[in-house]
Amino acid sequence: MAALDLVTPVLSDGGTWRFPANEPLRLDSGGVIEGLEIAYQTYGRLNADKSNAVLVCHALTMDQYVASPHPVTGKPGWWPRLVGPGKPLDPARHFIICSNVIGGCMGSTGPASINPATGRPYGLSFPVITIADMVRAQAMLVTALGVDTLFAVVGGSMGGMQVQQWAVDYPERMASAVILASASRHSAQNIAFHEVGRQAIMADPDWRGGAYAEHGVRPEKGLAVARMAAHITYLSEPALQRKFGRELQRDGLSWGFDADFQVESYLRHQGSSFVDRFDANSYLYITRAMDYFDIAASHGGVLANAFTRARHVRFCVLSFSSDWLYPTAENRHLVRALTAAGARAAFAEIESDKGHDAFLLDEPVMDAALAGFLGSAERERGLI
Repeated sequence: MAALDLVTPVLSDGGTWRFPANEPLRLDSGGVIEGLEIAYQTYGRLNADKSNAVLVCHALTMDQYVASPHPVTGKPGWWPRLVGPGKPLDPARHFIICSNVIGGCMGSTGPASINPATGRPYGLSFPVITIADMVRAQAMLVTALGVDTLFAVVGGSMGGMQVQQWAVDYPERMASAVILASASRHSAQNIAFHEVGRQAIMADPDWRGGAYAEHGVRPEKGLAVARMAAHITYLSEPALQRKFGRELQRDGLSWGFDADFQVESYLRHQGSSFVDRFDANSYLYITRAMDYFDIAASHGGVLANAFTRARHVRFCVLSFSSDWLYPTAENRHLVRALTAAGARAAFAEIESDKGHDAFLLDEPVMDAALAGFLGSAERERGLI
């Protein structure tokens, strides 16, 4: 029965919030987006005193469909372990908001959107964005939905970066924060992997300098390779070995360059399925935003200084032992900074061989930790 519950669709609401031209989004780069659109989904109802709202921030390749079927793939929401009936975030108790980040490709303003100044897709004329810009847009949406203060802001990976940015820029608008498998800035290795992906996209002849939409083509091969390279970083060597090892796709070798090994076939499938639901230029812009992310940079290089206004916020930081993309050491560094800033920060490293993607997978210890933290925060706030 529990396995069925994981994929049970949750009743949702949402759509696209269109902001008038006199409410532009001002960007860190100095650019401005007028006529901003943010696509979002909500689950549950806002209570009478508006104290039960939770913002879920998505990772790089996710979107607003955190707990409802995806309209392109038809697959269930991407975080059923966290959001759903009887889960740590329960629509029966919480008003859950999840929006597609700006720069995305599932309805929020991004490089595939129509530039009102030209009547054509933005392409590379879309301004460069940052994690802080994404959060600024989310804050506009939360306000538009009638929420002043969020009970919790929750996210993993790039979503965890957004949670940190919320704690820096809008601490007065949040009571608690959950940061999973994340970091306060990208390592050189992370930037390098992203650059490989971007170069794969831009080397595809169909990229057309970012103007592929106007030519009626898509850089599918380049985007697929970018996804394949990135997907390796989401896994661990033990997980790959356990799942695939050196098993062949068929009897005997092809003595050529077909997908002889099961792991090759798996990666090719990941790449080919990704291009059906994601925009290549969005991949360029969002990965660049992640690379630019560095919470301490604008606070004298001292991470603790970034969180001095968030002393009242309760933090939960979880890492996974086999995550080499955002290793435990990075999460511990964040927790030490939060503690130095005077904030309450609970931390746990969860033993798992699933790699970075563990925060999306079956990890009962994670489920219990999140349920315990959120339940304690709810009791403190008088919500239960």
